Amino acid sequence: MVREEAENGRDDMLIDGDEPEQMKLDYALPDGFNADYLKVYYGKIFPYVDMSKWLSYGNDGKHPGCDHSYLGRREFSFTLDNDIYVRFQSFNTASELEKAIKEKCPFKIDIGPVYSVDPSKRHAYSQGGDNIFTPVEKELVFDVDISDYDDVRYCCSGADVCLNCWPLMTIAIKVIDTSLRDDFGFSHVLWVYSGRRGVHCWVCDGKARRLTNEQRAAIVDYFRVYKGNENSTKKVSLVGPALHPFLVRSYTEVLKDYFENRLLSSQNLFLNEERFEKILEVIPDESVTSELRGKWLSNKQSDVARWDQLKRLLQSSKQKGQGLRRCIEEIVFSFTYPRLDTEVSKHMNHLLKAPFCVHPKTGRVCVPINPKNCDEFDPSAVPTLSQLLRELNSGSFRGEGDNEWDGTSLGDCVRYFRESFLQPLLKSCKEEIEASYNAKVQQSRNSISW
Repeated sequence: MVREEAENGRDDMLIDGDEPEQMKLDYALPDGFNADYLKVYYGKIFPYVDMSKWLSYGNDGKHPGCDHSYLGRREFSFTLDNDIYVRFQSFNTASELEKAIKEKCPFKIDIGPVYSVDPSKRHAYSQGGDNIFTPVEKELVFDVDISDYDDVRYCCSGADVCLNCWPLMTIAIKVIDTSLRDDFGFSHVLWVYSGRRGVHCWVCDGKARRLTNEQRAAIVDYFRVYKGNENSTKKVSLVGPALHPFLVRSYTEVLKDYFENRLLSSQNLFLNEERFEKILEVIPDESVTSELRGKWLSNKQSDVARWDQLKRLLQSSKQKGQGLRRCIEEIVFSFTYPRLDTEVSKHMNHLLKAPFCVHPKTGRVCVPINPKNCDEFDPSAVPTLSQLLRELNSGSFRGEGDNEWDGTSLGDCVRYFRESFLQPLLKSCKEEIEASYNAKVQQSRNSISW
């Protein structure tokens, strides 16, 4: 049920205030999520202007081709304290968005599609009998959660994550990002840490935003290799005499290296019988599995040594079947290939958490991730609410002008968002608006000439 939250009446926490006790807060702020911290974050740090410019896609300019209703037709959803959901909100300007966020202090902000009409006035349109309230644009999005890999990671489970299993998210970024750019020709791709256990991807090119649900589903199906569930013995099926070029590239450039040089040892995939039996289940030849099982039960060997034994046996001249040699690739794919939440990507009206939100369970900010340097990303080093407030209180950093985020550890994240993602995107959007406007003008002239 959608309900509006009453004013909570809490006073804002002072930052750089007049009270002498204020400076004592520098080291007195406990870690974790706190609603009062969040109010300060929204009041001092959240990059409203950059977010609004992104979601306006150049339509906030003065060019006659701009659609000034564009941002106002975008749905925003707030999750307030006590899990109160407020959907179908809309804001015409950055200042309106900023005012609403500061007043309501949402624990989470979700972004929905751009509708044909203002979503906050949808009921007025529905009374006319015509179903004109419909989504017309939405970024192509992807959601990857590390909890979906619980059957192939042994260091953590559920929402827990560490540096031993986080490479699974790095793999997902590398594989999907390369394909989006090289196979589909997209240019404006934003990766964002979810704040706890995964990553989100926003594909923001105009042609991506205007994809139909059927086209989105087709793209998802292109990536779909992991087809099993927790009860399936074989979760990946690589059919045909040769792999698709996308899968070959993913295997040779990303998956194989991460499996053999990172995950094999960090997850101890062959540590005991329970674990290596999961791998042997992929091999359909009982004589091969019996031989390997016998060697591993009788001799204590490293994970790397056991993997090398498996590869040698499957690739040996005695084993002529293509299916057996393909088992090596299927094992690697089963343990490393991206596992997408496909429903998030298929439907235009699906909501996704906004960048620069704060995760209410961890207090960490949902920061952008540079796919070129995603190997270096450490989720445990992402700025937290309490850390940002300590930095503001200490006064050791000072931002330029009103950019107080520039004086915190969030500064590099906002600068990356602005310089590497937003500026190239807006340049492309303005060129698209100009081209579309000129085409309409020319069409009008042609019709007049007739």
